[in-house]
Amino acid sequence: MKYSSIPSAQSVVFHCKSRGIRNVVISPGSRNAPLTIGFTNDPYFSCYSIVDERSAGFFALGMAQHLQKPVIAVCTSGSALLNYYPAVAEAFYSDIPLVIISADRPGYKVDIGDGQTIRQESIFEKHIGYTANLKQDINHASDTIKGFEPSLFLQEAATDELQLQIQSFNDNELNNALCLAILENSPVHINIPFEEPLYDTEEDVTVSPECIPLSCENNHEKTNWEELGQVWNKSAKKMFIIGVNYPDRINSDYLNYIANEESVIVFTEVTSNVHHQNFFPSIDSIIAPIEKSEDRDVKFKELQPNILVTMGGLIVSKKIKAFLRKFKPEHHWHIHNKKAYDTFFSLTKHIKTDENRYFENMMKHTTEVRSNYYETWSRVKEKYLNRRKTYLNEIPFTDFLAFHIICAGIPKGYQLHLANSSTVRYAQLFDLDPSLNVYCNRGTSGIDGSTSTAAGSSIYSVSPTLLITGDLSFFYDSNGLWNSYLRNDLRIIVINNGGGGIFRILPGKENTQNFETFFETVQDLELKKLCALFKINHYEAEDESSLKSALSNFYLPSDSPQLLEVKTPRVLNDKILLNYFDFIS
Repeated sequence: MKYSSIPSAQSVVFHCKSRGIRNVVISPGSRNAPLTIGFTNDPYFSCYSIVDERSAGFFALGMAQHLQKPVIAVCTSGSALLNYYPAVAEAFYSDIPLVIISADRPGYKVDIGDGQTIRQESIFEKHIGYTANLKQDINHASDTIKGFEPSLFLQEAATDELQLQIQSFNDNELNNALCLAILENSPVHINIPFEEPLYDTEEDVTVSPECIPLSCENNHEKTNWEELGQVWNKSAKKMFIIGVNYPDRINSDYLNYIANEESVIVFTEVTSNVHHQNFFPSIDSIIAPIEKSEDRDVKFKELQPNILVTMGGLIVSKKIKAFLRKFKPEHHWHIHNKKAYDTFFSLTKHIKTDENRYFENMMKHTTEVRSNYYETWSRVKEKYLNRRKTYLNEIPFTDFLAFHIICAGIPKGYQLHLANSSTVRYAQLFDLDPSLNVYCNRGTSGIDGSTSTAAGSSIYSVSPTLLITGDLSFFYDSNGLWNSYLRNDLRIIVINNGGGGIFRILPGKENTQNFETFFETVQDLELKKLCALFKINHYEAEDESSLKSALSNFYLPSDSPQLLEVKTPRVLNDKILLNYFDFIS
């Protein structure tokens, strides 16, 4: 087997293998040749070649998101590394163990005018769990180093002893970085300076790295469950909000327990991946009618909880944020092993544990409280469900009706990826089958990377993958199709409303050329030609009948990925959506 002749490259490969990290997404380059040689020549690793580093970062992120295990992304020096930043930020806020490994120029070649050279050390400082800036080996290209940076050899120690010190330092940094990625599901960055020659190889390993065992310290803080139970038992209005959550993470027995509490209402989102007939999956359909009512403050006071319990990741609904920031709960507890965002400016307790342990302990100290809290809001829910059904029978073909038809037609068991902006917000308004596993990059909520994330996530999925995206999101990440790993059962639905339709929904919309050019970004690109470029089957629908007809064949087995373009009226979509909230009110 071939190994790079550079010790630090051998060490990185050894440490990753020792930690059981198998998947490596590599973007081509020269400076990262020592890493590419090491990973691709070891059959232990599954390596993927993605040219565009921004796409590669999200491809690796999607894979790590699905596996809930670290995945490596390797790039060359210079601006290549900067293209990882969107994926790094998403991984940071979504607790995804993305391992970035970047090749760098030696320190003495930085800021002297050398090509493909930037200040790479600690470049993700504000959005990374750990940065390991490895030291350059001095027993590789020693004569070159002496010519450029002779001060590295001025110490009294011999070259071999200095190299041992460098090896020890690098081992320690690699241990710190990879352990943190595994134990805290956090992105980490490993930066390694390499001097030429870069392509020399060895037949045998020339280093003996030290890989320390993982130390799984108990992160649970001591919690006075009895005290929390006393507060709980005195409260007649308790509200749960479950944000982004991995499928099957919360024990169904605990969900059934809170679902049948008279004093509890549970708000979920499309990204929560929890379901119960007593839960409230469309938050905005509850809040919007109150916003429009004459006695809005009275009704908001009725909805205002004594206790708010939040769990999972970030919340999509802006309406629930606005409501709870004004009508604050007396107690706000957030359940998470690592962090607690004060989203509603009312956080009173961060319970550092996982959701199942929280329920297990709380159930020992709580009793059922008589209340009409659930019953009151269940009637409101029933009303908007009936009104929504009526509304769907009255409206023309638009985004709203298209999403209703699409959401109802997704086959059971699919892995569903949602792009950001209007896509995830429309999906919030409709029912999805509980068998679907839903993902969305809500850490930073950017439109970049949705296609690449879905493609990466699909690699190890036992079921087919569906991506629903808007036209701007899709065109923005069209390089997500530029790889040879797209599965034949990948399905993509693009809602093509000719621009950034969400800006017509947001305050400040004006029907001017300035608005259409710089906010809505009107476009008339041909998706069919893009599909032909990447050898993807293209379907098209522009009304209710053609959409239902296209969907009847869309999910059937095929010899290549398939894309369904759904064309909707650009200047009507916003009116139909906004009128929906008036209608159910």
